[in-house]
Amino acid sequence: MMTLKQNFLRGSYTPLITPFRDGRVDFNAFGELVDRQAREGSHGVVVAGTTGEPSSLTIQERKDLLRAGLEGAAGRLPVVAATGSQSYVETAELTRHAEEAGAHAVLVVTPYYIKPPQQGLVDYFVGIGRLTSLPLLIYHIPGRAAVSITAQAVAKIAEQLPNLVGMKHAATDLEIITELLNRIGNEFRIFCGLEALSLPMLAIGAAGVMNAAGNLAPGRVAELCNAIGSGDLERARRVHVELFELNRAIFLDTNPIPLKYMMSRLGLLSRNEVRLPLVPITDAERKRVLDEVLDEADLLVKEDTA
Repeated sequence: MMTLKQNFLRGSYTPLITPFRDGRVDFNAFGELVDRQAREGSHGVVVAGTTGEPSSLTIQERKDLLRAGLEGAAGRLPVVAATGSQSYVETAELTRHAEEAGAHAVLVVTPYYIKPPQQGLVDYFVGIGRLTSLPLLIYHIPGRAAVSITAQAVAKIAEQLPNLVGMKHAATDLEIITELLNRIGNEFRIFCGLEALSLPMLAIGAAGVMNAAGNLAPGRVAELCNAIGSGDLERARRVHVELFELNRAIFLDTNPIPLKYMMSRLGLLSRNEVRLPLVPITDAERKRVLDEVLDEADLLVKEDTA
């Protein structure tokens, strides 16, 4: 495995939403969101991950979004380009572009819908990884992709691909974390992709989190990682509890539907807009629940009733 700087690909890497305005990507707003992540202490950002609605974007929009992200970051924090698609050809194009544009790493999801065998996954990731010199992380999200990758398959990829440096793990199987670290080594960067399991995964050796709640409270999510990094488990538990309801609220409906509503309530988005087949929350009861979560998290500015 390639050698990485000690602090690179560790901590809180927020998977950013993609802002829309009247059906078009709002690149200026996206740059402002990246700037906020840098100012509020995130350790990095992910562009066009699941939270960014990548399957609803064109190839060109994903390329332009990465450029906007890099401009917004302005060298202050690493930018990871999520370049995966259901198509090998599209993934290859996006991965090559990520390196040309100046991304610091790529995150490649297991090809969805196709349900390939393990050997197909091995060959797929080895093939994609050889197209770039960037560090590559596998994105394992069986609930969305309808395919799981085994620790044995990941180890086979690592044997053939020196730039495979880690994996985002968005599943409840905690055993695979220890198995991968034992097989590949403790420098293998595993990121938690399930918000509510951030603390457990960090406690058993994950390098960081890619937590959608970082769109709402980047400083708090970063603090969780910082607490684990400094060995302060008591502080980590306290932050975990503070984030718990916020993490759960994100999945009141399909991510990022609730997240975009909450961001619009906080003034972080001017439009609560998603692309079909996703639709915004219109139900008053669910809006009330989300408002209560924001209020309990001390994120919702209270109106002056005087």
